[in-house]
Amino acid sequence: MSHKATHPPDTPLYPIREVSRLTGVNSVTLRAWERRYGLICPQRTPKGHRLYAQDDITRIERILQWLNRGVSVSQVAELLNQPEAVETPVPASHDWESQRQQLIALVNALDTAGLEALYHQSLALYPLSVAINELWQPAIKALEARWQSAPDALAQRTFEALLRSQVGIRLYYANKATRGPLVMIAPMPDEPGPLWVLMTALLASEHGYRVQLMDRHLPLDALPQAVTRLHVSLVLFASGQVENDAHVHQALPEAAATLGVPVGLCGDIARRREGEFNDGRVHLLGDDLPRAVARLRPLLREAGVL
Repeated sequence: MSHKATHPPDTPLYPIREVSRLTGVNSVTLRAWERRYGLICPQRTPKGHRLYAQDDITRIERILQWLNRGVSVSQVAELLNQPEAVETPVPASHDWESQRQQLIALVNALDTAGLEALYHQSLALYPLSVAINELWQPAIKALEARWQSAPDALAQRTFEALLRSQVGIRLYYANKATRGPLVMIAPMPDEPGPLWVLMTALLASEHGYRVQLMDRHLPLDALPQAVTRLHVSLVLFASGQVENDAHVHQALPEAAATLGVPVGLCGDIARRREGEFNDGRVHLLGDDLPRAVARLRPLLREAGVL
């Protein structure tokens, strides 16, 4: 059953850009939820512009609650119609699992058109943090585990090239549209490809930062010059690997101490190396990429950037 707008005439109404700001859901996703699933039904101006009331915003927040519990958007409509007082069990995540398997199959089949369509569909239907947590990050972990035991350089490089181009386009336009602090995102030395940094860069851009993406490892002795010449406010390293002990325990902390800007570390390495950084020069931000990027703001605030 579609949600129908029945707001009294004197109800305050908000344009889609304001609803996007209030809820964190971009306008493309709000329109997709309306058109494809009937999850929301805003009023329209005579010229066709969408206007949302407070109960629409409340409904969007309920949708987000379900999505953040791992429910796919195709299952949300039925759950929204349940009484809020009733504790509704979370459906099995079969749809997410099928989407992950579809993504992996497209990579293995070198189906770049299908991958591009899935990329755009996932970013249109879901908030970016949900798409990455439920689809992209688990699928990338599964692919990387498979490639360690059964290397497939062609599939890996094809997948990386497609994501590099798609994310690059998104970053280009987002960087032009924001005046936020510049975050430089780079892989660690043992990282075999750019997949982790690409996902991290997408999230940082979504949070309003300008992103300087380095999809190959930058030597530590080049970091001070990069920070100065590019006017970097924070350096963020990403990796799905354990990484070399000497680099992690000595070289990276020593380099971080000379930069004068916060240095963060995210991805599987942050989970595997938890508890190994105690002097505050390198901040371990965790392997949950959306949460890791959300933790950049306190670091920038502490550094006096925000």
